Formats: sequence, structure tokens, C-alpha cells
Amino acid sequence: MRRQFLAGVTCALALAACERPPQATTPTRPTLEALFARFAAAGMPGASVLVVRHDSVLVRESFGLSDVEGNVAATPATNYRLASLTKQFTATAILLLARDGALSLDDAVRDRLPELPAYARDVTIRHLLTHTSGLWDYEAFVPDSQVRQVHDADALTLVSTRAESLYFAPGTSWRYSNTGYALLALIAERVSGQRFADLVRERIFVPLEMRDTYAHEEGRTDIPRRAWGYTVHGDSVTRTDQSNTSAVLGDGGIYSSIDDLARWDASLRRAPLVGDSLWQQATTAFVLGNGTPTEYGFGWFVERYKGHARLRHHGETRGFTNAISRFPDDGLTIIVLTNRTGSAPWEIADALADLYLSP
Repeated sequence: MRRQFLAGVTCALALAACERPPQATTPTRPTLEALFARFAAAGMPGASVLVVRHDSVLVRESFGLSDVEGNVAATPATNYRLASLTKQFTATAILLLARDGALSLDDAVRDRLPELPAYARDVTIRHLLTHTSGLWDYEAFVPDSQVRQVHDADALTLVSTRAESLYFAPGTSWRYSNTGYALLALIAERVSGQRFADLVRERIFVPLEMRDTYAHEEGRTDIPRRAWGYTVHGDSVTRTDQSNTSAVLGDGGIYSSIDDLARWDASLRRAPLVGDSLWQQATTAFVLGNGTPTEYGFGWFVERYKGHARLRHHGETRGFTNAISRFPDDGLTIIVLTNRTGSAPWEIADALADLYLSP
């Protein structure tokens, strides 16, 4: 059954039989080129864009350079650091463990991470998934001058030793939290007995034939066709590939390409790995204790865009800025990956959505 499913996914997306599937011709070619003109300029870091409607690839394009110093062009197989697009995979790892019965989403986090102070005793795994834990963001305790990179375990240590309380009682408010997803990666490791990078590769990437997608650990993984991150000031391009928090995996450490993300998107459309019930929970906005709905599920913002239901996320870190928008009722997915700081790809994704969505 798994083999048949994978064959259906990859054939439907025209990605199974060849590494470079044929590109669809669209009537919006001039608009597409205009949207990505700054990436296509000579000597500039680039971008890759994927537009899929149902089982048809409408756009699969790359612009500019993945490696400016080496003059290497970006391609649909170029692997970008996903930054916070990683969170949907971290959430999936947790949901797979919940489906296995290895944990419950309503488990107290301190049962899994007893290092957390007593003031966090009411924080649950569900709170971490939905950014409603009230935990301080570990990045508040990492000075810009720090050279040593922070890892997921360091995030736990920082919030456990430096924060004296929560921002708010768990489940009573919403505040975006990278800490939550770093802790989810640690919980996944302790429950599974595997390194987080190995867990997501074994349970998610390999089953979906996302061959070149990795949670990157320096010295343990070699990213093929890797895009390097840059910052652009006018005509000046500076490599700014890593920050002091780039080694944290759970909140933003995965590298992938639009080709691999096409396989991921197909799996969500056809048969989510976590099963229909947990996927429904993941894509439903969490409701606070007072009845106020948030706009976040598990690893996804859940909202409406011009009357259309949308799941989306953006990712922004030093050297990389990305966006994914999924319109499940319309069967439309738009992914834009870039290897430059502050490129606002969500604006491009919205412009593309305006072209493809019915009024």
C-alpha cells in the first residue's frame, strides 16, 4: 500500500520518472519574471518557486544563484535552509509519536523534560505545538556577540536557568515561540531514543522519497546542491549563511528543495503520514481557554485569504527567507524559497495566489 501511494504521489506530480519533470507553460510568464527580477539579476542570490494545483505542476522555476562565489545557478533541486518552515516537520514528528501511542499531546512537558522549572508544570505538548505555552523565547538570552552556536539542548538550558516565569499562564494567550519547537525536538528525541535528525529522516523524508531533505547537523550531514545564505545591500552581496542560533533543529534547521517539498505537499493532499484525525487537529486553529480562537494549529498558521481557507508559514533567518501557502479547498500550493535575508517571499506568494485563485 505504501509503495502504491508513493507511486501515485510522484507520478501525479511528474516527479517520479525523472529528476527534472517537465515544466508547465503558464499565461503568467511575464508576471512571473517581473516578480523574480531582483533574484535573476546578474550575480545575485536566487530563489526557487513551485506552484501546484491539484496534481498539476503549474510553475517550477529557479532564478539567480545558489552559490554567488562559485557562480552556481539555483535549480529546482537546490536545497535551501527552510528556517521556520521546519516547524511543520517537527510537529509531524511529534504527531507520529502520538499516533504510535508513545506520547499524548496533553502530556505535561516536564514529564518529558524535567529540567524545566516548576513554574512550567502546567505546560503541555499541545501548548508547545500551538505557541500557547508562555515560555520565554531562548533567543532573548543569546547575545548578538556570541560566536558559539546554540543547539536545541542549549535552548532548554537557557529558558530553564535564565527565565524566572512564564509570559502568561499556558493556554491563555498566544505568542510565537521558537523555544516551543526546540523543546519539541528534544521531546521527540527522548521519546524515540533517536537523534531528531535521524527520526525525521526515517519517519518522514525517506517514506516520502524526499531524498535530499535533512535536518542539518554540521559534521554529520552533507547537504547536496546546497544554497548558501546572503545579505544584499544595493549591488553588494555578503555571505551571511549562519547565525549563532542556526544549529537549533526543531525550530528551523531543515534544508529542502522545491522538488522535495512537492512530494511533501502531495502527501498532505492525498494521505497525511499522521492520519486524517491528527491532520485535522494540526490544521485547526487552537482555541484559548477563554474561547478566543488563535490563527495557529500545529506547525501551520490557519487563516483565510480573500475568502479562501489557507494554511501558511514563513521562515526567516540569517541568509534565508521562505514562504509556503496552501489553499486546501482550492487544491493550490505555492512555495517560494530564497537564499537572501529579508526578501519578503510571502509577498510574492500572495501575488501568485491572486493570479491562480478564483475571485
